[in-house]
Amino acid sequence: MNKSITDFENLIKTDYGNIAGIVVMQGGERVYEGYFDGYTADDTIHIASVTKSVVSALIGIAIDKGYIESVDQKVLDFFPDYTVKRGEKTIMNVTIKNILTMTAPYKYKSEPYTKVYASDDWTKAALDLLGGKSGLGGFKYSTIGMQILSGILTNATGQSARDFATENLFEPLGIKAPHNASVHCKEEYFAFLKDKYVRGWVVDSKGTNTAGWGLTLTTRDMAKIGQLYLNGGYWNGKQFLSSKWIEESTKENSRWGELSYGYLWWIVDNKEHGCYAALGDSGNAIFVNAKKKMVVSIASRFMPRAQNRIELIEKHIVPLFENPESAILTTEITNTH
Repeated sequence: MNKSITDFENLIKTDYGNIAGIVVMQGGERVYEGYFDGYTADDTIHIASVTKSVVSALIGIAIDKGYIESVDQKVLDFFPDYTVKRGEKTIMNVTIKNILTMTAPYKYKSEPYTKVYASDDWTKAALDLLGGKSGLGGFKYSTIGMQILSGILTNATGQSARDFATENLFEPLGIKAPHNASVHCKEEYFAFLKDKYVRGWVVDSKGTNTAGWGLTLTTRDMAKIGQLYLNGGYWNGKQFLSSKWIEESTKENSRWGELSYGYLWWIVDNKEHGCYAALGDSGNAIFVNAKKKMVVSIASRFMPRAQNRIELIEKHIVPLFENPESAILTTEITNTH
């Protein structure tokens, strides 16, 4: 085996022990595929907050198909039966764009996961937390709040997020649709997070899928989603997502300190290389470098405070695989993995 590949894989095993799989695409070709810790190409991983970026794509598809008018639509337009609490005015003005860009206000200091995921209707629980005195426009990262997008998808399309994704994203990309996985309490929530060979897409008792976490995909599946974005929404000659949506999603729409944020995508280095990423807890990532035409997907099993994946990608993966000649050699090697 190529020594540089051996050194790279030793680095993964030594310093990034919770990585299950890595796929590198360059120019539309798979130039590296490696699996670790007993995982294979067929194993799914809980992709954590990368789920958010997948749901962002689904919102874009729903707009393309006319189910949703635009990101400027008010959130409450999709929940006509929801009763706004007396004196609560901020929630009336929250738009889909506010949810997508993490600029919606919420009535909590730290996210009450247990309370929401023990409730019967997670979307209603998320709506109950929306609003407050902080006002619109400030960046407030939320996972619970994303549940509102799943409710919007369901009410706008008449399908669950899973069913809509299966028809409009997963099947076109050749991704095996996950089954629904129920979580009713704190114990089941942690069991899902820690299950080594976890499968499914988490739903509440109403059958509404999670939008901020809870989706499982293979490393190849993640790479396909990155490649779809790099391709401007095209796959096998057909457009499944508008290039305009991708452009809007991967440019700065809000900021969190030094970090730029699009529509549930992190903007890593948009000026020089056009780099953006879907990032999830434990070190799950879909990284796109538009200039070098590279996609890197990393699937990682649950581990608190995992090492920085962007640093790994930019320091070790991009330099190793950006040369097409070495990439072809790598393909021959890694086909035997």
